[in-house]
Amino acid sequence: MNTPRKIKKMLYAVLTLCAVLALALCLLPACAPRFGALPEGERLRRVEASPHYRDGRFRNLEPTVLNAEDSGAFSLWWNFFFKKWERRRPDAPLPMRKTDLRRLDPGRDCVVWLGHASSYLQLGGRRLLIDPVFGDHAAPFSFLNRAFPGPYPYGAADMPDIDLLLLSHDHWDHLEHPTMLALKERVRHVVCPLGVGAHLERWGFAPERVHEGDWNERLALEPGLTVHVLPARHFSGRWLKADKTLWAGFLVETPGRRVFYSGDSGFGGHFAEIGGRFPGIDLALLANGQYSDSWPDIHMTPEQTARAAEALGARAALPVHAGRFTIAYHPWDEPYKRLAAASRDKPFRLLTPVIGEPVFLDETDRAFPRWWEEPTPSPRPTPQPQEESP
Repeated sequence: MNTPRKIKKMLYAVLTLCAVLALALCLLPACAPRFGALPEGERLRRVEASPHYRDGRFRNLEPTVLNAEDSGAFSLWWNFFFKKWERRRPDAPLPMRKTDLRRLDPGRDCVVWLGHASSYLQLGGRRLLIDPVFGDHAAPFSFLNRAFPGPYPYGAADMPDIDLLLLSHDHWDHLEHPTMLALKERVRHVVCPLGVGAHLERWGFAPERVHEGDWNERLALEPGLTVHVLPARHFSGRWLKADKTLWAGFLVETPGRRVFYSGDSGFGGHFAEIGGRFPGIDLALLANGQYSDSWPDIHMTPEQTARAAEALGARAALPVHAGRFTIAYHPWDEPYKRLAAASRDKPFRLLTPVIGEPVFLDETDRAFPRWWEEPTPSPRPTPQPQEESP
């Protein structure tokens, strides 16, 4: 066989392989339930009617740069997965506390940070769960974006029955298929942005439990429990199609209490606008981590997180979106160091509990150790004395 014919056959084989791989990538979401589903029917009609949906995708309120790398997306992902970055993960397990959430005093409002963006709250006698991810990876495949080293003390079985589940958007580190399957029969209400309910419906959630909202939409779920779906500055998508579902933050109102969650968000004018609309925010759960000059508008730097807390007029701020997974280049402990410095002499209290440690909202003078400075393994439970047999 002459050389030109060999070259042609090789090129044909390479092109065939590329076509097969491309087809597999396109068909993968249809074959694997963990990828969820895109909105259809009435959900799609609501998406298309949104003033924030134009030309087939949702848009941020402000111009937003998703990738500032001069060399493009390929370089960005190559650097993330293959370049050696210093101290992106801790060398030892971080301190964590295993709290029996079912035994917390239901009459006291509290928050329990569960790592990364996941949090459990008690507000007005109700139990809330935010962006729970209990698995050991936050990615479509188990070898990607592994959790920090050490045992993680929480799973879906450790959660009590949940009155309200809040889902800010459909990225893998905020919406996890196994966690949702384990929780779906134990959740009374789910509130999520437009389109995200399609994932839940594919996973077997009863449609009447899922409440989708557009930005600035008020959802009165039951007496004494109201959720405001609020703007965030980010993007969405679980595979090849981006921004087909909305991303959001939330403000939860119960009698005498207002709690805000930013979701994933870059800094923007929406924080001051929200603070003006909802004065007296008792607690702001704010994204603080996974920032980079390569995506400057979609995750806040620690200094911007402090500015957001101040713009909101929040009485207290608790940083989330770090401490368990890493999806950025910075050292794992840098968000805490920089936020602690940026929060000095600010009008809000900075709350920095370890994972699993309850913080009661009526405690206004509690001090927190700088646990990120010397991470140590979680202490073992103290053995309880055994009663002697008669």
